[in-house]
Amino acid sequence: MNVTVIGAGLAGCEAAWQLAKRGIAVTLWEMKPKKMSPAHSSGDFAELVCSNSLRGAGLENAVGLLKEEMRRLGSIILEAADATRVEAGGALAVDRNGFSAYVTRAVRSHPGITVMEGEITRLPEEGEVLVATGPLTSDGLAGYLRELTGGEDAALHFFDAAAPLVTFESLDMSRAWFASRYDKGTADYVNCALEKEEYQDFWHALCEAEEAEVHGFEDRNVFEGCMPVEVMARRGEDTLRYGPLKPRGLRDPSTGREPYAVVQLRKDNAEGTIYNLVGFQTHLKFGEQKRVFSMIPALKNAEYVRYGVMHRNTYLDSPRLLDRYYRLKSNPRITFAGQMTGVEGYVESAASGFLAAVELARRLEGREPIDFPRETALGALSLYISDGTVKEFQPMNINFGIITPLGYKVRGKRNKNQEISRRSLEIIAKLKPEILV
Repeated sequence: MNVTVIGAGLAGCEAAWQLAKRGIAVTLWEMKPKKMSPAHSSGDFAELVCSNSLRGAGLENAVGLLKEEMRRLGSIILEAADATRVEAGGALAVDRNGFSAYVTRAVRSHPGITVMEGEITRLPEEGEVLVATGPLTSDGLAGYLRELTGGEDAALHFFDAAAPLVTFESLDMSRAWFASRYDKGTADYVNCALEKEEYQDFWHALCEAEEAEVHGFEDRNVFEGCMPVEVMARRGEDTLRYGPLKPRGLRDPSTGREPYAVVQLRKDNAEGTIYNLVGFQTHLKFGEQKRVFSMIPALKNAEYVRYGVMHRNTYLDSPRLLDRYYRLKSNPRITFAGQMTGVEGYVESAASGFLAAVELARRLEGREPIDFPRETALGALSLYISDGTVKEFQPMNINFGIITPLGYKVRGKRNKNQEISRRSLEIIAKLKPEILV
């Protein structure tokens, strides 16, 4: 038995690993480094483009639950994340380069995985295929997939944004300090204060700044979870102050009071030499980014190691096309995984690769599928993307809203979410012996 996996991002690597550890030979195709996308800079697998953060780690967060389910079921992506973790308060953040290198070594060294370099523009006409080419699917393959899945209406496009990175040594720490909001967790964020007049000058400049040309981009197509900061700013003077620049829970030690607005920076590597501007996804021209973001006092002389970029994101009309195992309904030998299925986020992408591979392996072995129930985060995601009642499908992060409610009251949202997580992990514990066979 052999499965062709196309794409060595988080979903593809997770899928290849899960198939290979179950004794199924895998041929893994990756177009890098022979062909690079505008948003990638490394030849390693599982490259994190938008952010180093894999988001909340606690079980009161749905993504924290999803990570714990995967961790307990032997995910290579979670193994790599835990091995390369850097401190970020209550979030799971990793050294981006170390994380990708860890996954690359694991996948390339597995005897059951053969890595092939080059671009795939058409799927093999025979055999099992798992497509995990992600939001940066090449034009050639994207065109083929449109034809395969029924034409223009089957594949949708939107644009995703990546935040800038700056060096720590270039920050003016006289206008910034280390702290976590409400002093929760360790003081892992650099907080850059703006007083009212400084904020208003910055806001005006941001609203008027010149954007890089992005063919076909419109505000209505911006995915709310990754909205460019300039688009958010244009929605109102105080939108940023109630969003990524909210000062609540932070007290400037130099003044002893809460600032008018705060820009937070998060560590991007284990050494703490590079920081990410939290919530500053953007597609402004590079010169405009430097000009406008330098109006933030602590960033006046900031050195940018990467400016924010905009890139295309492609996803399928999955409720019409895919089943709960991420298989193409019209041709079940073809399975999809990752962001192109409409799961949004790095963790969710890896989770789809995990579930798709587990179910594909069981089918090839002639075994019955494991139907992860909606009470689990893994099951809730797969059932959401395959829910035929969804009329206007858009990418979705894991959230407690798509997981089956408890059916009884628990006082407090945090306690309720933790109870949902407890229930889910009990189900995972019962399924685990069968999944790991």
